[in-house]
Amino acid sequence: MRIGIAALTLAYVLSQFYRAFLAVLAPVLAVDLQANAEALAQASGWWFLSFALMQIPVGWALDKIGPRRTTAVLLAVGAAGAAVFAAATSPLHITLAMVLIGIGCSSVLMASYYIFARTYAPAVFGTLAGMVIGIGSLGNIGASLPLSWAVDAWGWRGTVWGLAAITLAAAAAIYILVRDPARVVTDAKGSLLDLLKMPALWPVLIMMTACYAPAAGIRGLWIGPWYADVFGADAARIGMVTLIMGLAMVAGNLAYGPLDRVLGTRKWLVFGGNSLTVACLLGLYMQVSSDTWVTIALLAGVGFFGASFPMVMAHGRAFLPPHLTGRGVSLINLFGIGGAGLMQIITGRIHTALSASETAQASAPYAALFLFYAGLVVVGLAVYVLSRDRSD
Repeated sequence: MRIGIAALTLAYVLSQFYRAFLAVLAPVLAVDLQANAEALAQASGWWFLSFALMQIPVGWALDKIGPRRTTAVLLAVGAAGAAVFAAATSPLHITLAMVLIGIGCSSVLMASYYIFARTYAPAVFGTLAGMVIGIGSLGNIGASLPLSWAVDAWGWRGTVWGLAAITLAAAAAIYILVRDPARVVTDAKGSLLDLLKMPALWPVLIMMTACYAPAAGIRGLWIGPWYADVFGADAARIGMVTLIMGLAMVAGNLAYGPLDRVLGTRKWLVFGGNSLTVACLLGLYMQVSSDTWVTIALLAGVGFFGASFPMVMAHGRAFLPPHLTGRGVSLINLFGIGGAGLMQIITGRIHTALSASETAQASAPYAALFLFYAGLVVVGLAVYVLSRDRSD
């Protein structure tokens, strides 16, 4: 089982890479394919939306087919998407490629969570979930300065062709190494509708929608255009800043996991962490024109405190009946990833609307984005405060 988890975790490294690599590729794609910020925001948004829409069939497949075949087949689709990206000649091709890659990555994390939920004690679910995301976030780091080095060495097309081959190899490794846990044998019936009828789950779903979007959106895309447009940064500079934010996200994911057992609460850990995320976002709003270490520290703060995804998942997982585990964790993931995708599209339109003004400063669209993300998390916190705590 452990070697199978290792294969899934390595595949999740790729999933994290793909959701973040457009930030570094933005300048070269703008030159080669005339892909502006809104086009890249749309492509990034469709990665998240296709990923999210797949959560319903993925949840069913995990419960009925098992994680091994489900994930291996879908990841092969992701390899095909990377090939389309490498051969792209227009922004439309980039969007299509991101849709396929989103579909391909859609079951990797949930397959791990399904195995954890079916195999390990509930008390360690949050720690294991955070561990996978923490290790997987090495992909986030890979999609920063190392990616800019690879693009300099082999060009962006050669780099993405290499990623397509690695993704296909990861799919084969999962098919060979992963072992499905024993099926749940029960007379109980259930469906996605039964999960949606659970009042205790809804505050968690709303919080998941709000908490993941800022770090995913800023690190996955907006940090690149912001530094290029406002500070004139090149790919190496953008790579360095995204590396720092990525490292903070790794640290945050690893820190959140054990803290619920130390503090004896999941609800207030998530609430406190996301309150600090709001503070960092408001700081970025006020420092939007300042290229200083304070700005980079605030970005790192968004990455660290905004890494509550595994803890929110653990909170929701505690309410799930065993025979609906696959569909349940996928439903929670749908709200997180779907929210991030929808916010990418919305923020893309906000950016375009404010960029069209001839009198607005170059920093104005990005100030609006930081304020928007801060407001989103505040709304999530206002609902989440009504949730019922669970600590297992």
